[in-house]
Amino acid sequence: MARKCQLTGKQANNAYAVSHSHRRNKKIQEVNLQWKRLWWPQGNRWVRLRLSTQAIKTLENKGLQAFAKEAGLDLSRF
Repeated sequence: MARKCQLTGKQANNAYAVSHSHRRNKKIQEVNLQWKRLWWPQGNRWVRLRLSTQAIKTLENKGLQAFAKEAGLDLSRF
């Protein structure tokens, strides 16, 4: 599975690591992903998703059903 948030679609970013002498080396900035087990009341079961920490914070405000609908995600598959 790709390192990608299942709700927001966030993924890695290409960047440069710049030293004090300004030598640049390519590096990758990975997204902070966490496996999260969430209760889905409409399906009356637990759903396990790989989410970014930003998505977890947003999830507390919007709710799982609304956030998944916004992302176009079918929770019955998980």
